[in-house]
Amino acid sequence: MIVGFENAEDAAVYRLNEREAVIQTIDVITPLVDDPFTFGRVAAANAMSDVYAMGGTPLTALSFVGYPKNGDLEILAQILAGGVDMLQSAGCFLVGGHSVADEELKIGFAIMGRALISSLKRNSTARVGDLLVLTKPIGTGIIATAIKRQKASPQVIKNAIYWMTQLNSDAAELMIEHKASAATDITGFGLLGHAMEMAKGSRVMLQLDVSKIPVLDGASELAETSAPGGTASNREYVKDLLDVQVKLDRRMSNVLFDPQTSGGLLISLGEKEAPGFVAVMKDRGKMAALIGRVAEGGSHALQLR
Repeated sequence: MIVGFENAEDAAVYRLNEREAVIQTIDVITPLVDDPFTFGRVAAANAMSDVYAMGGTPLTALSFVGYPKNGDLEILAQILAGGVDMLQSAGCFLVGGHSVADEELKIGFAIMGRALISSLKRNSTARVGDLLVLTKPIGTGIIATAIKRQKASPQVIKNAIYWMTQLNSDAAELMIEHKASAATDITGFGLLGHAMEMAKGSRVMLQLDVSKIPVLDGASELAETSAPGGTASNREYVKDLLDVQVKLDRRMSNVLFDPQTSGGLLISLGEKEAPGFVAVMKDRGKMAALIGRVAEGGSHALQLR
């Protein structure tokens, strides 16, 4: 084992030989959107993101389904078809799976990928002096909750789905080319939760510029009335290691702690390499925002400025 449980890494990594390693991960989610096919696509993108965060390439997938015993099987078929569609777009193949009777619908995928050991990225190796780049806007948890409460507009929903179905493949490829020191994907613990894990694992402090953090359209406006349950636990998870030096209203606070699904990558890049990474991502029609830097460790893991 090259990577296991020790630093809350995104996936496990097993050495095959001196050159290559296998990456393994699993992720399961409950419905976020009304359309079954789209839900399947989001679930697959979300599961593959952990492999991309480690600098790997997804190869095969096993599905996991929890579905009501008397549920409409046509809906389940559409969900799985959406998952297969997203997997195949990444060159990843569904090779089997498992299902259980469950009154709460859920779907997930166990992904196996590969990586060159020399290109492997971890969340615990950020370097002091690096710049921090985020590759998707945050706020999917808030919008998913608003969808369930019928408070999100069609345009807000459409935009959120667009981002949740964007693969992190370009970011994974380019962070290797630009010699990133560390990376993690932003999922259930929210931006600040995953940033804290990077800081703790690397024994540094991450300084985040709140004004530069990209937020999904509509998320701020919905943040007070549609914050998901995980927001409070994420805030509790981070609070003792957070230094807030900027005025932060309740809305933005909820966005920063918002649990994400199929979020972007948070990448630590050298000061000379980061602008080039951002420029190439934008040339490819992808998003990349410089949101902070890595500083010497202290009494806090995170500092909001």
